[in-house]
Amino acid sequence: MVDELAVAGVLFAAVALISCLSVADRRVIRRMPRPAWVTVILLVPLAGPIAWFLAGRPHTTGVRRSAWRVALGVPEPPRPRAPEDDPDFLRSIDPPSAGGHADPQPQPDEDVTRPEDEQRGSESGSEG
Repeated sequence: MVDELAVAGVLFAAVALISCLSVADRRVIRRMPRPAWVTVILLVPLAGPIAWFLAGRPHTTGVRRSAWRVALGVPEPPRPRAPEDDPDFLRSIDPPSAGGHADPQPQPDEDVTRPEDEQRGSESGSEG
């Protein structure tokens, strides 16, 4: 049992060390400089890795909304809008015509519809 706990502690320290060393921008590490965090993680068993994850690791900028953010009433950062939901975008792709209003569909020619109407009238008249 003691061996399993020791292995778990070493693995936890290894994960914390990898997390600390994999931060690309060292300016976002909180509380202490990176060499101090590496020293704390390696020399203070169990409390060092816990301290790194709670106090040293940079804040994530993901879009996940945590329960703490909801409970504290912190507003969610603005999310990008889809093009079809953005009225400015829709206005930019469909500008109004020069006449003031656009005619969405052209009207059919009357010559095309008249023969059908005449044909229907002659068919209904011959039957009755």
